[in-house]
Amino acid sequence: MLGSNICNCFWVSIICAFYTQGHWTRISEPVGGKMSYKPPIYDINAPDLYIPFMAFGTYVVLCGFFLGLQGKFSPESLNWLFVKGLTGWFLQVALLKMILLSLGSGEVPLLDIVAYAGYTFTGLSIAVLGKILVRYAYYAVMPWTCLCMGIFLVRTMKRVLFTEVRSYDSSRHHYLLLFIALAQFPLFSWLGNITVNWLF
Repeated sequence: MLGSNICNCFWVSIICAFYTQGHWTRISEPVGGKMSYKPPIYDINAPDLYIPFMAFGTYVVLCGFFLGLQGKFSPESLNWLFVKGLTGWFLQVALLKMILLSLGSGEVPLLDIVAYAGYTFTGLSIAVLGKILVRYAYYAVMPWTCLCMGIFLVRTMKRVLFTEVRSYDSSRHHYLLLFIALAQFPLFSWLGNITVNWLF
């Protein structure tokens, strides 16, 4: 339990302060004649779904708390926030999967991509908490967490591309990685806009 909590603290520090991480390479080991990656308990760079699920739940609860402070909370609004968050998570997964497929890297496990996309809610939870504590802090915290998530995804996807893709087209890869980073800004803005209407 203690080791798991320490591992989770490291993951949050990697996502929110990308400059603290020295290397982004996964630890591999031979299993049954082929290379396999070590599980998250042994490898800090391995994706897991614990933090994304906890961050998603925290995001929904904090958004509901924010609506409650404004006097707009209702159980239906919490339901819409849940649907909005799941839609954003799905869009992020679809974006990452399409980019990896377009670059010829279709071997990445879907649950790894779901985990990488779910880390978005870590930054969103921090930004929404800033909005609750000091209303205008949101406008400083949101771009920072969005930038951290963009850099985290670019570094992670670059590592995935270097290990999975056989042919490397430098300019195309760089443009698509830049697109992943830039796509975080509208996604964060949409998910960070807390209203009773899930669409906007």
